[in-house]
Amino acid sequence: MKNQTKQIADRMKKNKTVLFLLFLFLQVFANAQTILRVGPGQTYSNPVQAAAVAKPGDTILIYPAVYTGPFFIENLKGTPDKWITLKGLNKEQVIFRGGSESMHLTDPNYLRIMDLTIERQTGNGMNIDDGGTFNTAAKQVVVENCIFQDMAASGNNDLLKLSGLDSFVITKCNFTNGSAGGSGIDMVGCHAGKIHKNGFLNQGSNSIQMKGGSSNLHIEANDFINGGQRALNLGGSTGAAFFRPANADYEAKDLLVTANIFEGAYTPIAFVGCRNAQVINNTIIRPQNWIMRILQESSDTSFYKSCANNTFSNNIVVVTNSLSTDVNVGPYTSPTSFTFSNNLWYHLDRSNWTGPNLPKQETNGIRQQNPLFVDLNNKNYHLQTNSPAIAKGNYYQGIILDYEGKTFKNPPSIGAYESGIIIFNKDLNILESIHWAYDSNNQIVSIFNIPHLCQITLFDVKGNSLNQYNNCTNKITMDVQNLTPGLYFIQLINKTEQKLIKLMIY
Repeated sequence: MKNQTKQIADRMKKNKTVLFLLFLFLQVFANAQTILRVGPGQTYSNPVQAAAVAKPGDTILIYPAVYTGPFFIENLKGTPDKWITLKGLNKEQVIFRGGSESMHLTDPNYLRIMDLTIERQTGNGMNIDDGGTFNTAAKQVVVENCIFQDMAASGNNDLLKLSGLDSFVITKCNFTNGSAGGSGIDMVGCHAGKIHKNGFLNQGSNSIQMKGGSSNLHIEANDFINGGQRALNLGGSTGAAFFRPANADYEAKDLLVTANIFEGAYTPIAFVGCRNAQVINNTIIRPQNWIMRILQESSDTSFYKSCANNTFSNNIVVVTNSLSTDVNVGPYTSPTSFTFSNNLWYHLDRSNWTGPNLPKQETNGIRQQNPLFVDLNNKNYHLQTNSPAIAKGNYYQGIILDYEGKTFKNPPSIGAYESGIIIFNKDLNILESIHWAYDSNNQIVSIFNIPHLCQITLFDVKGNSLNQYNNCTNKITMDVQNLTPGLYFIQLINKTEQKLIKLMIY
């Protein structure tokens, strides 16, 4: 009887195991993504056809070809645990060219858009919106690693148009040659978004514009080169019918602009009917007309609040004689409510410059001191070891990362770069397969993929050997956190070759 009981128990246990494994298999099968292939010779000829059958968790994979829109896609909705992905197989070869738009996505949720080239549209390059139904916002959208370029329009047309989009990320995209009257990214009534690590080149009116009740937006670690009339238009002018929310009495509020690099533009920063916009730890080089503008494009201040309570702090600003006015202040604004602090101002053409004429007195500003970039002419805006910008910033709790992703110290440096490690010789042409990496927070340098036995020596600037690693192969890790700030050299030698790497610690 005991044996029978044990056999039954063992059988039940096995059955439970089989049922459990079957359940897992069915769950995996149920959760498995479907790849919906789009392109010449594929199942679907265009993304609209694939989107019509896409389910949460699916990938719409677009094969290399030139596609001419517009392609209108509505209600492409994933779920929090099963996003839908719309991506190109190869960014440079999956091209949406021409047409009034590439794609117009209405009310998407939990959607990733990746690896596409969008070019030569006559309307907007790509449009993502809520369809005008303000109570059903488009939300949870990521646009990553895409190219937006060469608008075939000159009016108020945008490379990427966002309306009523919430909880979004735009990252690692390039925006080049925008419409003369438009923006690289234009946002109307958008909220809780991050625009991170993108490049903007040769824009028209703006590189990025945020207006119409937009709020809680973070612009971080982007490059703006000739970013237009106003590289960042923090606010703007929107018709009352288009505000999201409808009762917003501001164009934009609660904006954070950190660790960006601006080169050129008529003005890099325009505060336009915005409130609580913080422009902190940026590097601004050679603005053409104004360092910044403070404007109010709606004169109805009985309802719309004036441009006020904004911050400009911890920025490096380098100007030339092309500057016409330091700060352009328009009517109906409250410039004395602004905070100016801990900025470094430097004029390349006038050694006797006393700094900008600001609408309110600055605290702890640094005027007419060379920021001592590593190489201004070659656009290397890291700071030399003796830069007056190091550790002279005001610490802000929410400002965490610099342009390269290093953590800002307390107190932080001024500008887009925190102090740390710089390795100059990135191109190891002699020892081709050797690579390096560094962690500037922990002050660690790693050299790896060493192909042969190699001797590696760390020298100071006087030629003194500080540490030597013999018979190195594959990878070594060097702890440099106890070294004093300054210039060092790493020498790599194998039986036939040698290479010096310059290392700056500060």
